[in-house]
Formats: sequence, C-alpha cells, structure tokens
Amino acid sequence: MAGRELKQLFRAYHEGDELAFRRAAQEIVAEEESKHHTALARDLRAILVGGGTRAVAPDVVLPEPPRDREGEWPLAEVRHPEHAFEDLVLAGDLVSRFKSLAEEYRRWGDLDRRGIPRRQRLLLYGPPGCGKTSVAEALACEIGLPLVVVRIDAVVSSYLGETASNLYRIFDFVRNGSWVLFFDEFDALGKARDDPTEHGEIKRVITAFLQMLDAFRGPSLLIAATNHEQLLDPALWRRFDEILELPRPSVHQSRQLLRRRLRNVKHERLEIDASASKLKGKPHSAIEKVAWDAVRYAVLEDRETVGTNDLKRAVADALARPW
Repeated sequence: MAGRELKQLFRAYHEGDELAFRRAAQEIVAEEESKHHTALARDLRAILVGGGTRAVAPDVVLPEPPRDREGEWPLAEVRHPEHAFEDLVLAGDLVSRFKSLAEEYRRWGDLDRRGIPRRQRLLLYGPPGCGKTSVAEALACEIGLPLVVVRIDAVVSSYLGETASNLYRIFDFVRNGSWVLFFDEFDALGKARDDPTEHGEIKRVITAFLQMLDAFRGPSLLIAATNHEQLLDPALWRRFDEILELPRPSVHQSRQLLRRRLRNVKHERLEIDASASKLKGKPHSAIEKVAWDAVRYAVLEDRETVGTNDLKRAVADALARPW
C-alpha cells in the first residue's frame, strides 16, 4: 500500500474533507484489487460504503456542490440522506428489490471480475408524492453514500449550450467521488426530441445527456425520477439498467403508513382503518401529511395525546385539497 495514499487519507480525515477522504480510500481499494487482494479489497469497499448499517456520519462536512459557469448558482445540493428502508411502505416486493440493488452495489467488484454489467442507472416513475425521493435517500442511506440532488431549475439555462455545460459540470463532480446522484423531475431534461413544442436546444441537451449516461462509470449510483414518463424520449428508456414504477398506496399500505408514523406518538384509540379507507387513492405524501397534521393539532392545543378528532380533522383537510 503506497505511503502517498495513506498520507492523503490521514490528511483528509484530519481536515474533515469527505471528498478527499473518499478519493484516497478508493485509490487504496483499487491498488489492492490490482494486486489481486480481492478479499481485502472487498472488505475495504464494504467498510467504505458503510457496510449497509448506517448512513454517512451526519457530522462529516460534505463538499460544496458544482456551480454554473459564473459561479453564481449551485447546480445541485449535497446532503446526508434522511430516510432509510425502514421508513418505506411500498407496493409488492419493491422494498426488497431496492435492498437487492443496495446489496449488489457492495458486490460490484465481484460482478466486474465476471464481466457482468452493473445495475448502476435506475429510473423511477409514477404519480407525484409516491416515494421516489424517499427511495433515493433510502438507497443512499443503505449503502452509506451522500446524496447529490440535481437542481433542475439551476441546470436548465436560457443561454445557448449552457444547459449541457451545466450537466457536464455535475457529471465531472460526481466522477471524483462516491455518491448517489439524483435527478428529480427528470422529464424536464429528457423530453422526447420529436415533441413539436420543443426547440432545437432541448434536442441538443437530450443528445448530450444520452452520451453522459452511456459514459457514466465509477463508484456512484444514478437515479432519475419522473411523474410524466410518457414525455420521456424513447432513447432514454434503454439507457437505464432498472426501471421501476412506484404506484399510489393501497388501503392496506395507507394503514401501514399511518400506523408507522403514529407509533411513537402518545394517542387514543384512533380510527386508523376508517381513515385509511377514506384516503383511498391518495399518494404517500397525503398519508404522511395526515399523520403529521394530527400530531400538530394536538401540540398546538398543548395536549400530550393525539385524539380521534385530530385524526378526523387531518383526514378532512387532506381530502379537501388536490394531490
């Protein structure tokens, strides 16, 4: 093991430089792999990504995100993930499938040696408020990586050629570390090139983005999410290694979610089943809002216990607004 990498590792740890620490650690892992010390490299990589037991330590200082050409606007937000798989209530076997992707991440070295393609690019689609962002955070938490959330509003520019340049800056940033890179509202970048309402610039952006996706390598995971999958350019679909739909929750899942969000709250015997039935067809975000609003009403009235009327009022409020 080279002394240079060890010095970089210790210096980055002392300075609290997360990006430099991961770069040095990755170099050490790569060196051990080149020496065919596969067991040691696998163990080091598992430790580096957290072994699936914890997220990135919240006191670690994360690097500044990439900025636009003038340095005025950050193009992404770099943050610690806040949700874990235990927080998710999803249809069918979706949670187990996401856990499988996290486990596979830890075994990428084994897959590479056998010539098996990685599942490194994931597309999530479905109605708004059904957990796509939470899934991205849970995956980042499970494999122990920071989350890089792309700011679409800052990336898309009215200046000719600038949107593609902003995307290149984001991919250059990710290339220098280990991250979960998350594109929300992905359809804003990936609209079909034959859409008559779009001008030539967006077509050039999509072409450039396709090339970036094809070239995406390294120890990071890319996740894109959209509420409007029908708008995506057909060429984008085959660029993703896994495509999963996140539908609205069933009544049973709504019931589970309400119970999970209220389990650590002191409350009376609440009508969970009846509330879940009334919320049929509503997204996960509506169910979570009902739970938090019920607690909020009790707190604002200086009560320690959430009552039946609090939950009924929260359900009525949720049903009165569009989702």
